[in-house]
Amino acid sequence: MLPAQLNRLTVEEAADRYVDLVRAKTVTGALSPATAEVYARDVATFVRLAGPGRVLDDLTGEDVDVVLLAFARKPDERRKEPGGRPQSAASQARFRRSVSALFKHAASAGWVQLNPMAAASVTAKERGGLRAERRALTKEQAEGLIGAARSPAAEPPRRRDQRTDVRDALIVLLLATLGPRVSELVRANVEDFYTNDGVRYWRIFGKGGKTRDVPLPHDVAEVLDAYLTVRAASQEKALLLSWRGRRLARGDVQGVIDRVQQRVEPGRRRGVTPHGLRHTTATHLLADGTDMDAVRRVLGHSDLSTLGRYRDELPGELEVAMRWHPLLRGKEERRATGGRPAEGGPPQE
Repeated sequence: MLPAQLNRLTVEEAADRYVDLVRAKTVTGALSPATAEVYARDVATFVRLAGPGRVLDDLTGEDVDVVLLAFARKPDERRKEPGGRPQSAASQARFRRSVSALFKHAASAGWVQLNPMAAASVTAKERGGLRAERRALTKEQAEGLIGAARSPAAEPPRRRDQRTDVRDALIVLLLATLGPRVSELVRANVEDFYTNDGVRYWRIFGKGGKTRDVPLPHDVAEVLDAYLTVRAASQEKALLLSWRGRRLARGDVQGVIDRVQQRVEPGRRRGVTPHGLRHTTATHLLADGTDMDAVRRVLGHSDLSTLGRYRDELPGELEVAMRWHPLLRGKEERRATGGRPAEGGPPQE
């Protein structure tokens, strides 16, 4: 028996109402504009694949499976490769979450009698193996990238107002040492950086309207100050400007990284995305023994368990961990110092 208040909307009508609600949440800060647009894009894709004129309540778990499989086989338009390339496992999982969120709202709003996601069986294998560009750089690779960013280009542009060396260095250092999301980086304004008790901070406006104040390493603060002295005059509040004086776009950031990579020694060079540099930040902070909660706050996560996604393996780290095992450290230190106490440490018995 159907509920008295069931509203038999078409897929397109339900999607339009849901997307309007999602975008309204950006006004209250419950969702970031970037996240809202991801939901809107996925829902629009769902409408095309499911059929805009079908009644939402008529869709079954099998219908949802057909849509999920169609999405998985759909070429990823962001990857410009001959013949296209299927959606990654991460994209498939994201699309499934977006569709699930739509039906969850539809069930509570009385647009469907039963949520068909409960009967859907198609799932994407989480991650499906990381592409090289998304893995953390090794210490040598990261130092090579940072060193190249801080070294002036061999052939500077002809026009002085097109020089972007210092800006590019700042972008690479912020991504590699603080690991912000690329959306957080391009949204940054000059006024978001401040000094407190001699320490420079970046107030980062993250997902879901959350903010976090992250102190800048001294070297990064120096590059920031150098950039602010040569930043192009503009009415824009944005920190990062193109040579035309406009806010840098998300797609421009990858171009900056690729340009800096060309100056890295071949033996230390490896392609990496902005998200790969976020992995790099998390991996090296954790490998160096930084408190997990501090790393969580730097990256802007609400749950410690999320750090597992960003922690990548480093060559030789297991060997180092076993060599300096905490339960045997006294013996190992005596061996390393020839029986003498470690510098600054207590005498060994």
